[in-house]
Amino acid sequence: MSCHVYHHLLLLLLSVGVSAVEVLSPRGVSLSKRQFYEEGKPFTCLDGSRTIPFDRVNDDYCDCRDGSDEPGTAACPNGSFHCTNAGFRPAFIPSSRINDGICDCCDTTDEYNSGAACQNTCREQGRKERESLQKMAEIAKEGFLLKQQLIQEAKRGIEEKKAKLVEVEVRKKELEEKVEALRTVKETAEQPEKEAKERHLKAWEDQKALIRMEKDKARIVTVFLELDDDADGFISVTELLSHPELNPDSDGSFTEAEAQGLLGGVQSVDTVAFEAVWNNIKEKYISEASTDTPAPLETPQEEIREPVSDNDSEQYPEDEIPEDEEDEDEEDEDDDTDDADYKTPPTVATPEKKDDDDEGTMPPYDQETQNLIDAAQKARDDFDEAERALREVDDQIKNIEKEISFDFGPSAEFAYLYNQCYELSTSEYIYRLCPFNRVSQKPKYGGSETNLGTWGKWAGPEDNIYSKMKYEHGTGCWQGPNRSTTVKLTCGKETVVTSTSEPSRCEYLMEFISPAICQEPHERDEHDEL
Repeated sequence: MSCHVYHHLLLLLLSVGVSAVEVLSPRGVSLSKRQFYEEGKPFTCLDGSRTIPFDRVNDDYCDCRDGSDEPGTAACPNGSFHCTNAGFRPAFIPSSRINDGICDCCDTTDEYNSGAACQNTCREQGRKERESLQKMAEIAKEGFLLKQQLIQEAKRGIEEKKAKLVEVEVRKKELEEKVEALRTVKETAEQPEKEAKERHLKAWEDQKALIRMEKDKARIVTVFLELDDDADGFISVTELLSHPELNPDSDGSFTEAEAQGLLGGVQSVDTVAFEAVWNNIKEKYISEASTDTPAPLETPQEEIREPVSDNDSEQYPEDEIPEDEEDEDEEDEDDDTDDADYKTPPTVATPEKKDDDDEGTMPPYDQETQNLIDAAQKARDDFDEAERALREVDDQIKNIEKEISFDFGPSAEFAYLYNQCYELSTSEYIYRLCPFNRVSQKPKYGGSETNLGTWGKWAGPEDNIYSKMKYEHGTGCWQGPNRSTTVKLTCGKETVVTSTSEPSRCEYLMEFISPAICQEPHERDEHDEL
């Protein structure tokens, strides 16, 4: 009930006299319907179904289908009795309660012929209600005054936010210009960095190629000596056949023709010719000195694996190191080696090594290259920081625009609830209402929080839409719908959650007091008539 209804009802009660009970004829008829009951004239049933002599009104026999001929007796099952209740509020009771021995009307008029010992309590009930209504009217008046303060604060807040929005938009424009300028600086610094890294990498690749070539030459000499069983300075088809792992097709039968094919089609080769056919042999050859038990003949080359290196560096093919991975590794090292004078690139090693030696790690960058890397990294850091600041400003603008455009009531009186939360603790749960955000429920003695709904809309009746809030799409119930909550707002001086219930499964009702819903006490609409 709104505060202006309280005010109207209070005036009505104060204006009613509390005199002794006076029963008007016919008994049980309200003042508003007395015009239809004229003593001495035929009575027409209020539904118009028939007309009867007036002496059949209240004769304890039901003549009218609507029960209107027996307003003061229990004869009609659908009849109603009017309690005058002078000094309190008039009321209607079912006619079946007339003379049933129970006092329903505070003025005792319903028990006129039952012998029940009823006392007229209308004066006392009227006094208590007037006191209660008086308190409600005072609360409504104070709440309305607080509402006016909230409206003024909301107006100031909106103006401050609009001014802040202008300020932040100027800041955004400055940051956008700064980001573009730093992007140019970054790109300018990264180009010489990239070129210097590529030069350094190429020098290292050339050095590795030289190392591999020297190793390969040394291995040719070693393998030649191992294969030259008779030490005559030549490797023959017969000597080659002693190494079945060299069988080209790995079919278990290494023939002279296949061995001769490996030697370039001749019966034997010297050291110079051996270098020319080395590529035919080196991938499958197993050194006699490296193992006591040669691999089975049928074992394909693809199954021969090198031991995993103890070095944690990435392994790249000899002929190519991906530029993106190289840059990425070096940037990671930049983060981890703050105090180093240079950055150590990843070790570059060949995936197939025939001995325990490796080609070492790539040497550190020279000072000139390192200076270019440091300059480019600083440019990247400055650019990232400016971009991060720009994103934060964008978020700030969106939040301010959202708050300014939000529906906080006709005069923004509900704006003070934004970004606030209110709790109600029961014996089992803690309920939390964050207006315009969400409602939640958490077990009091441990357990996870349950979402009872996120902000949906104002959901009051058309003539008072701001009297209810609707929160929707909460956590789903087991084999049921998603939880939702209706928040009913009541006028009061405080802002507090007073009760929570679950009238229907997964649908919650929360009572919430706020001065923002209070109306001016003397305000009155036609639909509020008693």
